[in-house]
Amino acid sequence: MSRPDGIEKREFDGRQRLSTRGAAVYGEPVEEGWRAWDPHRSKLGAMFEAGMALELPDEPTVLYLGAASGTTVSHVADFSGPTYAVEFAPRPVRDLVGVAEDRENLFPLLKDARKPESYAHVVERDVDAVVQDVATRGQADVALRNRPFLREDGRLLAAIKARSEDVTREPEAVFSDVRERLETGYEILETERLEPYHEDHLAVVARPRI
Repeated sequence: MSRPDGIEKREFDGRQRLSTRGAAVYGEPVEEGWRAWDPHRSKLGAMFEAGMALELPDEPTVLYLGAASGTTVSHVADFSGPTYAVEFAPRPVRDLVGVAEDRENLFPLLKDARKPESYAHVVERDVDAVVQDVATRGQADVALRNRPFLREDGRLLAAIKARSEDVTREPEAVFSDVRERLETGYEILETERLEPYHEDHLAVVARPRI
């Protein structure tokens, strides 16, 4: 698996761990400026650990949907170019703003990922990747609404949470519906369940359907 520059496997406490180089955010181990990236706390980190072909270029421009307090997006901003971080809940955005103080390429946006028209005037077009981690019903529709931000061969990297769609159905049935809906606007390149890092989550790598 190839990784963009700025992501390395380094030794922490005697074992090799995924890491990025930047200011610490959540008490993670740091060695020589490199921060351990915990896949148990990060869906994108789990996707890297799973060996998925994410096809990110060096210093990608990223639109991150569902940034929460900035645990994962802080690692993304460590290796990326402009990183737009969308989060709709005010409390975590306060923490996210603090994370951005150490990263001049990270732009927090107190916005709803289901309403991309509300931040379309801020986020540039032709981003290299849309990273999506939103715990809401209609996750495929969120990805479809944000598709216009992606460059022609950009990548959607989405973590689909089955329980956010329907707690009464089997996750595989939910994932089947989500894949079918996504395929109306994306070509799905790879999927992978994220156990043991995240229960009942499906990681999806896709590109815009032309």
